[in-house]
Amino acid sequence: MSPNARGALFALAAFGIFSTHDVIIKVLGGAYSPIQIVFFSVLLSFPLATVMLMRDATSGTLIPKHPWWLALRTLAAVVTGVSAFYAFSVLPLAQVYAIIFASPLMITILAIPVLGERVRMRRWMAVIVGLIGVLVVLRPGTTELTLGHAAALAAATGGAVASIVVRKIGAEERPVVMLLYPMVTNFVVMGCLLPLVYVPMPIEHLGMLAIVAAFAWTASRMIIVAYQAGEAAIIAPMQYSQIVWASAYGFFFFNETIDQPTAIGAGIIIASGVYIVLRESRSDASQNTPVLRTRSRSETGTTPRISLFMRAEGNKPPRKQ
Repeated sequence: MSPNARGALFALAAFGIFSTHDVIIKVLGGAYSPIQIVFFSVLLSFPLATVMLMRDATSGTLIPKHPWWLALRTLAAVVTGVSAFYAFSVLPLAQVYAIIFASPLMITILAIPVLGERVRMRRWMAVIVGLIGVLVVLRPGTTELTLGHAAALAAATGGAVASIVVRKIGAEERPVVMLLYPMVTNFVVMGCLLPLVYVPMPIEHLGMLAIVAAFAWTASRMIIVAYQAGEAAIIAPMQYSQIVWASAYGFFFFNETIDQPTAIGAGIIIASGVYIVLRESRSDASQNTPVLRTRSRSETGTTPRISLFMRAEGNKPPRKQ
């Protein structure tokens, strides 16, 4: 089996696990506020984050070198986490994914002022086509837009902002700094709001949240293996396989079906996203490759980010021969 094929298989399996993770979030979202779900997701993720902290060999403190950029990333991660968890709880899975898949389009736009990226006509056309796909999914004027749709859009936007900030400061900030600040902020903010929405949770539901944390960790590690085995231009588009998982899970567990506008809009968004990835993979088309470097999973501030995992792996001292 070729390295690209092996990497693609690992990525497909990882995004299948991520989709199962989102199904559990949807199930719990029927009984609990996203604030409560985010709080306990973060709480149960701290042991995994501690493992990452122990493996980081980079010297230095936990004081950020770019506090304002990190504050923006933290805010974006908090918004993304609550928004995504709420959207999954009230909208069909496939529709949420279709909207969140617009995040690479927003990253491409944000890369211009933040990274100084030059976006030429072809990528601009891909962005415009992708945004048309978002409108096809949302169908403004012909269907009622709910708070769930707004939450999915907020998750896509927040994920794009968090990703572009990582691309901006990631070379200078320690991975553990960029990991811990969003997690701790989520823990504190959601903890302060928790008394307003708290509903007692039986042990089996806490166990489901522990599974959510374990799934996120496992899938993240598998995506690292995928990127180490194959080319980014091959691995990154594998995230769109989640629409297949969402369709199957939605049909069997929630009696959901994809309507024609959602299917058409998702196809348009995916096509534009794949085109942007392929354009960025050409050395003469993109200086910063901001979409290729997002590692394909939106930032939620509840679990370690895949690109931070990869940087921590790269910071380990070489083995002695």
